[in-house]
Amino acid sequence: MPLTTMQIKSFLPQSTDQWYSDERGLRLLIKPNGSCYWRMKYRFHGKQKTLALGVFPEVSLKDARIARDKARLQIAEGVDPNEDKQRIKREEALDGGEAFSNIAKQWWEHQKGTWDESHAVRVWRRLEKNANSELDRRPFDKIRPQDILQTIRDIEQRDALDVAARTLQDIRRVFRYAVQMGKLSYNPASDLTGVVKTRRVTHRASLPNSELGQFICDLRQYKTRGRLLTQLALELLTLTFVRPGELEGARWDEFDFADKLWRIPAERMKMNTAHLVPLSDQAISILREIEAITHQYSLVFPSEKDRNQSMSNGTLRLAMFRMGYDGKTKGKTRATPHGFRANASSIMNEKGFNADAIERQLSHVERNKVRAAYMHHAQFLDERRKMMQWWADHLDTEVEQVMRPDRAEPSTH
Repeated sequence: MPLTTMQIKSFLPQSTDQWYSDERGLRLLIKPNGSCYWRMKYRFHGKQKTLALGVFPEVSLKDARIARDKARLQIAEGVDPNEDKQRIKREEALDGGEAFSNIAKQWWEHQKGTWDESHAVRVWRRLEKNANSELDRRPFDKIRPQDILQTIRDIEQRDALDVAARTLQDIRRVFRYAVQMGKLSYNPASDLTGVVKTRRVTHRASLPNSELGQFICDLRQYKTRGRLLTQLALELLTLTFVRPGELEGARWDEFDFADKLWRIPAERMKMNTAHLVPLSDQAISILREIEAITHQYSLVFPSEKDRNQSMSNGTLRLAMFRMGYDGKTKGKTRATPHGFRANASSIMNEKGFNADAIERQLSHVERNKVRAAYMHHAQFLDERRKMMQWWADHLDTEVEQVMRPDRAEPSTH
């Protein structure tokens, strides 16, 4: 039955919240302290929501029904009444002042010519999703450090710590731009360095360098329990120590057998920078074996289910676990495909190879622009060719040590 004003006045508060229904989603909430709140339940895009319509008796039953009917009309027209209410509040709060989102757009337009298109799109989407509406609640020149901090804390609540750090960086740049343009005299985000929560870094498991030879010996028996193509993929990974995703997505047109080079295009690299991988004689030999299996496809390692898709990103890890490198098998260390990068880096640094050449081969992008320009053009390619051949020969030597017939356990005497 619909509520009446007389009936509402007769309701007495209880020890818990009490709800009383009117019509078409309108409800009255009476708190234990006697306060009465109008609420409306509704669904929008499949989600259950609640709209606050005021406090009784300041908002009468008649006015609450009028507000409910207006909200129902908005829903029918595809407008979320809660979002519309927030928009009106933001506009009233601004009261003629500039909004953060407007200044952010000006900064973005000023900067985007220095970025590639995909990065520019990511930056604006990040601001739109994480900062604009939150910081638009106050006029731009009234935003306080606490407002920015709350915006970042809201992102952290989603466990998106990397997004929180990047968003704070973007916000700081927007305010710096505003100071430079004379819109502000102070950057409220300047003192928020170090406020973003950080996640404990966990390095991907890698083999002790002393176990590399045994691992490769075990790997060469993998075809007796799994796909030969998976075995060859892991062998090529140990020889090239690229990131697993870069190997899994390899295409035949990226390989130059005559020049003994693998050219990985920028769009397939983590840092969006093209990468060269000199190929050792051993790597060429492995690729020729793979060629006999998949040369008819564009992908070097196509999926068994769909030859137009690359192998699953869990295939190599699962193969290593099947070989016993899962942390549960006695006598074997837990390891992952990504870990071979750590092995190569540590061993080649110990052997005295040029540290810059090693970093370049690991495709670690130099952040210093002048240094990066030099490294991009020189790339230490001749030295890297020698280094990659040495690495392949070193792995062969490690295997030979394991396979020696006179190899014996150390004496206990």
